[in-house]
Amino acid sequence: MDTKKYPVIWVQGAGCTGCSVSVLNAVSPRIQNLLLDEVVPGHQLNLIFHATIMAGQGEPVIEVLKDTEKNRKGGYILVVEGAIPTAEGGAYGSIGERGGQHLTIQQSVEELGKSALLTIALGTCAAFGGIPAAKPNPTGCKGVRDVFADSGIDTPVVNLPGCPLHPEWFTGTIAAILISGTDALELDNLARPKLFYGSLIHENCPRRADFDKGKFAEKPGDPGCLYKVGCKGHYTYADCPIRQWNNGVSWCIKAGSPCLGCVEPEFPDGTSPMYEKITFEELTWSQK
Repeated sequence: MDTKKYPVIWVQGAGCTGCSVSVLNAVSPRIQNLLLDEVVPGHQLNLIFHATIMAGQGEPVIEVLKDTEKNRKGGYILVVEGAIPTAEGGAYGSIGERGGQHLTIQQSVEELGKSALLTIALGTCAAFGGIPAAKPNPTGCKGVRDVFADSGIDTPVVNLPGCPLHPEWFTGTIAAILISGTDALELDNLARPKLFYGSLIHENCPRRADFDKGKFAEKPGDPGCLYKVGCKGHYTYADCPIRQWNNGVSWCIKAGSPCLGCVEPEFPDGTSPMYEKITFEELTWSQK
């Protein structure tokens, strides 16, 4: 049986590369298995562009982008990491040059997005704008879906927010796509897979019993529910309490920190101040 290969172009916008670091530290499967082996029999990814880890540089690698867009229409997966600067024609961020002119991140995402089979917005910055789009946002940073909507691009987008995202949210999404196709994922109203973002942190929090008993921490490090010191778990949708991080070693609340709501669309503006209680009436986004 011939192996069906899915070329992957991974472009990076305004961000810290933390989502790449997180995904590259995936444990099961490891990232090299995901990219080099048939994790799903008969299907395989083929990473052909990732500026942080690839050896190539300069005009030849930009030609790879153009060649993929032109000759593999509808057959490749576009992964976007980081927010997309749109102010001043996208002048605040570029990916190399083309014909002696800066090739902006916005231009690259729009051109590649039009011809992609699917686009994955990796991390909160790519999904919703994240920290680069925080007020006053002078560079006009936006998430992928907003940029696509502005340009009339109808390529499906899967949002995988997190600051950074859990590596298994990415590997699990890719596995589902390889097994059952791009329509396999049930998404919520924010285009996030319900498989990973389908339940409240609060529902599975080990400190839920303290909340029910009215036992609240007054400062970080205290025992009890962390609601009064800024925990956003009562309206944040992610499976962190079940999955945990660092190969199941710990996660924010287990380490003594409140949940900061980093997978939600108004992080960080809508979840700040980080360590102060926020009430339901203060919420403004669509999960309310």
